This record gives sequence, structure tokens and C-alpha cells, in this order.
Amino acid sequence: MLIKEIIPFIEANRENIKVHCAIGRINKFEPLYSLSMGTFKEWQEGQNNKNFERDFILSLVYYKKNEWLFAGVYKSLDVKERPNGGYQYITELTDVGKEFIGRLLVAFEKDFRASYLNLEKHIGGFHLSEIFKKPYKLDPFPGFEKVNVNYSLLKEIINENEQSWKSALSNVKGVYLISDKISGKLYVGSAYGEEAFWTRWKNYIETGHGGNILLKEVLGINNNEYLENFNFSILEIMKMNTDDDQIIKREAYWKDILLTRKFGYNNN
Repeated sequence: MLIKEIIPFIEANRENIKVHCAIGRINKFEPLYSLSMGTFKEWQEGQNNKNFERDFILSLVYYKKNEWLFAGVYKSLDVKERPNGGYQYITELTDVGKEFIGRLLVAFEKDFRASYLNLEKHIGGFHLSEIFKKPYKLDPFPGFEKVNVNYSLLKEIINENEQSWKSALSNVKGVYLISDKISGKLYVGSAYGEEAFWTRWKNYIETGHGGNILLKEVLGINNNEYLENFNFSILEIMKMNTDDDQIIKREAYWKDILLTRKFGYNNN
């Protein structure tokens, strides 16, 4: 089934709609996270170029290869040049297909780089893949070996008190890694005590730096927007009855292996 059959508006206005295949530059899932957090409209309105020079925007966000999640149909009201470069759009979410936002998964084979498409050229390529019972929120905990989340997603997980993540991260001790995607520098830390990883990572969400001196310096130079460049992953897990001294020894081991005292953000 074609999407135009589910949302007839897009067929009737096909030559007046720009399709936005939204995908993040640094992290391809940025628009998906924004949709989940309810901030997609703001995320989409900031553009480097005048990309929405039609009355309506059909917004699809990257979900996985050749699958896109419907994020709504927006009316473009105005656009202004930003002082620091790029353009700021003013848009309004319409009622068109509103009940399908975050639920309608679209199959679209996009084998080219362009992300802003004239609808009439591609309307026959948008097929129904699936309709979720509930709007997309957060994926459940993927397993310790697959944890690799950026600051924005971790913030959402913590703030939403997502139970599968909280249960997993609260019941093991261990050693974690923070990666700076801009500088390439690494920080090794340990998680122990009550609720271990959950409590420790919650502290990063509350402070941005978790008390680390060198991370404080980085944020002081670049402001808190730089947090978006931090990724959190897990190096090693141990049972909650493991002695804290053993965790600290393993933390030191990983610092030595990854040279984070010499080249990273560890200063002890």
C-alpha cells in the first residue's frame, strides 16, 4: 500500500510539498531522538540552506536503512537568515495524518544523498511498512555489550526513568567509557554504590561533567552544547557484590590500556 492512500492530502498537494528525509549529520538518529522527546519541530526548523521552499513539508525521520518514521506534515510560514549563518524556518504542524505521527513506518529506498525531495518525483516510492500501536518512544535496553548512547539519548532515558534501562544499569557495577566525538579523547570511569551505573550516569545528566575536572574545562570553553558530542558506553560489568576496590582496580587497568591519563580526560 502506498502512503498516499493512507494520507490522501499528500496526493492532492503533491506539487506543493517538500519531503524532508531527516537524518542527523553526526548521529543519524538525532531526528528520531528529537521526535521521541517532542522537539522535532525545533530540530527541523534550523537549516543550513533554504530547503523548504514549498508551502508544506512532509517529514520522515531515519529509523533504519530504507525505513522512515512519519513525523508529520508541516506548513512553512516564514524563513529568516540567522546572524551566525543558515536559516531559521517558522513552521506549524498541521492536522494532516496527525494520528500517525511516530506510528507510521514508511518503506522508502533512498540510495542517493539528497534529503530534501520534491514529492511528485518520489510519491510512488513511499510504501507502508508498518503501523505501530503506540507512537515510537524509547527502544528497550539493548544489552550491556551494545550500549553506545549519546548525551541527548541518555538524558531522555534518565529523565523518562525508562525501566528496562534503569533495571539493567542499577544492578551491576563496572567500568564505563565516555568518548568525545570531536576531539577523539576518552574518559574512563567506574560505577559502584547504590544503583551503580544508573546513579553515576544520572549525575552526568544533572551536572554535565560528573565532577571531572577536565570535562569541566571542556564545557567551560565550549559551553554545555558540547555535551551533544559525548557518547557513553560500557567496558566491563561485575556483580553488585563485587568489592568496590576491585572495580577501582579495573578502572585503573582500562585507563592504562586506553592511555586516557596521557591523551584523554582522566587526570588521576
